[in-house]
Amino acid sequence: MSSKMLQFVDTERDMPKKRESQERKDDFLEIYGDYIDVKAEEQASRCSQCGVPFCQNHCPLQNNIPDWLKLTAEGRVEEAYRVSAATNNMPEICGRICPQDRLCEGSCVIEQSGHGTVTIGSVERYLTDTAWKKGWVEPIAPRRERAGSVGIIGAGPAGLAAAEELRLQGWQVTVYDRHDRAGGLLIYGIPNFKLDKEIVQRRIKRLEDGGIEFVLNCDVGADITFAKLREKHQAVLIATGVYKARDLDCPGSGADGVTAALPFLIDSNRRGLGDTVKSETAEGKDVVVIGGGDTAMDCVRTAVRQGAKSVTCLYRRDHANMPGSRRETANAQEEGVTFEWLAAPKSIHDDGGKASAVRADKMRLGKKEASGRQSVEAIPDGDFDVKADLVIKALGFSPENMKDLSPELTVTRWGTLRVNPLTFETNLPGVYAAGDIARGASLVVWAIREGRDAAAHMHGYLRALEKADQKVAAE
Repeated sequence: MSSKMLQFVDTERDMPKKRESQERKDDFLEIYGDYIDVKAEEQASRCSQCGVPFCQNHCPLQNNIPDWLKLTAEGRVEEAYRVSAATNNMPEICGRICPQDRLCEGSCVIEQSGHGTVTIGSVERYLTDTAWKKGWVEPIAPRRERAGSVGIIGAGPAGLAAAEELRLQGWQVTVYDRHDRAGGLLIYGIPNFKLDKEIVQRRIKRLEDGGIEFVLNCDVGADITFAKLREKHQAVLIATGVYKARDLDCPGSGADGVTAALPFLIDSNRRGLGDTVKSETAEGKDVVVIGGGDTAMDCVRTAVRQGAKSVTCLYRRDHANMPGSRRETANAQEEGVTFEWLAAPKSIHDDGGKASAVRADKMRLGKKEASGRQSVEAIPDGDFDVKADLVIKALGFSPENMKDLSPELTVTRWGTLRVNPLTFETNLPGVYAAGDIARGASLVVWAIREGRDAAAHMHGYLRALEKADQKVAAE
């Protein structure tokens, strides 16, 4: 083993420099800086190169993390990048937005021994950012062109990953999306301070330059029927994600000033992209965000940057049970967000139809539920008011009605598409589904993984069709 590794005893964990909260909360620029080469090598050298790589086992993409950490530590950065890119279509994006504290870094052996985890996500980001600068990111160049065509519904992470994998095999790929830009939640759902949109746009340009066609402003089911799409393409992948917001079930939830998280984030991202958006911002308002996931953290931190007078996050469980990234929660606290733990909305007060306050019940944790999480119950007479003229619902997302796309599709009791768990094929031959629309609301890294896996099985399906056609032609 290289003498450069196992430096975690003598070398402290050191994240890239983070901008001070007072500086960063006034803009939407990314908050973390970049590693210089020497620092990336130093931090990668802390890896223990353990025989059972728990970091890799806990990565949905099964990235070969110890391998590219070792190569980075040895200064073999281009090789490290290529190992990283072999299992991930968007390493620099995952390096920025994955909740590493819950995945690879949370499972790091040296973290368990008290030395502080290897900064896996930051090194991953460094490798691909360096590759773009150095010109190591190669264009998509299939070894041969194939006649078969694929239609992909949804230009989010699952659809983009599948499109790249299928195009690399030479298939003709068309991606359809209802929005005016490709990228899905990478463009419109995740704020710039976590993911600069130029990072996403250069990925999409690479796909376009590689021969993938994007049909935007196209709502499949309305602008073109699903049946027509199946006629046009030999195989179809549904990768629409889940965007139906779970509603707030309490009196006053229909008041003016109560909005869902996604429209709020989309409008903010559109402004950042230079679009003219007429909706109001959080400027000068008392903002309450209801929810405890990563979307809620995106909302509170966006509201801060829009100049909110105050920002409060209500979450019905305690900090330890919060589903969002601990890192993102800490960043929000640094930026001045107030957290009301063990608090659930009871009603929304309004003044002439305009939201003015949220009345919340004080909660306490009870017995564990079937899911393994503790139940919550309201404390009698423990309610309190939080001033609010903008209330943002960040309660999670459910699938849209897939029967509207095609009544023939089979769905689960949760409304997601029912697929073969091994092949990702739906009940309709040649129709596949991947990402949140099959899994339920989840992480970008899982969408990429499932997009890649679905593409592999679609390739097999298309090859079988191709061989059958060749056999008929030969006869």
